[in-house]
Amino acid sequence: MKLITDFRNSELSLRLIRKIEDESVSECNYSIMEVCGTHTVSIFKYGIRSVLPENVELISGPGCPVCVTSQGEIDAIFRIVNNNDISLLTFGDLMKVTGSNGENLIDLRSEGKDIRVLLSPLDAVKTAAREPDRQFVFVGIGFETTAPAIASALLEAKKMGISNFSILPYCKTMPEVLGCLLDDPKLDIKGFLCPGHVSVVTGKKIFQPLAQRGRAAVITGFEPLDILSSLLHIIRQVNSGDYCVYNNYSRVVDNAGNEKAVQIMNTVFKPSPAFWRGLGELDGSGLGLKEEFSAFNSLEKFNVKVPRINEKKGCRCGDVLKGYIRPNLCPLYGKQCTPENPVGPCMVSSEGACAAYYKFN
Repeated sequence: MKLITDFRNSELSLRLIRKIEDESVSECNYSIMEVCGTHTVSIFKYGIRSVLPENVELISGPGCPVCVTSQGEIDAIFRIVNNNDISLLTFGDLMKVTGSNGENLIDLRSEGKDIRVLLSPLDAVKTAAREPDRQFVFVGIGFETTAPAIASALLEAKKMGISNFSILPYCKTMPEVLGCLLDDPKLDIKGFLCPGHVSVVTGKKIFQPLAQRGRAAVITGFEPLDILSSLLHIIRQVNSGDYCVYNNYSRVVDNAGNEKAVQIMNTVFKPSPAFWRGLGELDGSGLGLKEEFSAFNSLEKFNVKVPRINEKKGCRCGDVLKGYIRPNLCPLYGKQCTPENPVGPCMVSSEGACAAYYKFN
């Protein structure tokens, strides 16, 4: 068998498109959701929706970690920065996300607050070690993809005895939100494009409940051939009624996942309730710090509670994340809300559905 190395091959793409057309039953509606921001961007970037039959519908779900971070969690960041003499360390995607009062981290930095963009959690620990007389807060946002790196950073900080470093524990996990989507009476999802990055860490097992509940589940990569072939796998599962978790990204994802990464994550974190933008509180969907790492919890360290705050008036990021609407149906989209002047996080993050829709449509 010839190994495929060109995952953007136009001839193979056309063959897959024809296969999808041939095998999609006209009487059936194939509603397929991706729950990964990188998949969302790839689908828009390569125009995949435009080449599919009308009854194969792709829906963008809650796959962007910045987007699903609740407004209360965002506002807690601003409370810590405004009320304490600290340095905030964050990934770049968060810089334009606005608090309830309309300001963002770029605004605060222009006002003299010490806010720094870093590429990795370990860099945050190294920064704190270099400046022991200053308190550093790292915004720990992400899914299972990012959580092991954040856990490794905390293990290193504890080992080094660093006391001027803490994190906002905002990481969330996939299984619970997928279950929430399946329970939603407004959605009739036939299959899921399962996130490749998350699967590198977790492997196949976290998606087994999808197949057990009669939904197709295919782990996939981010190139056109990856996505098209995965859509074909989903259509075949729906047609046959034989549901399983299929690893269509085996060149990167091991079926068992990365056991070492999971072990590191479980050493530091424990399941906790988490509040998702648009979806509300989901039990066990967050990663709270275990007791032995509680000294690294910025919320406890600075005595800040995460408030329960609704989304901004007119913003429908929550409905976009749930797959209820496409971005252009939000009344703010392309008017008050643009990448240059974003209102909601789905327009801020490079992996947000609104930002991708705006850029590639």
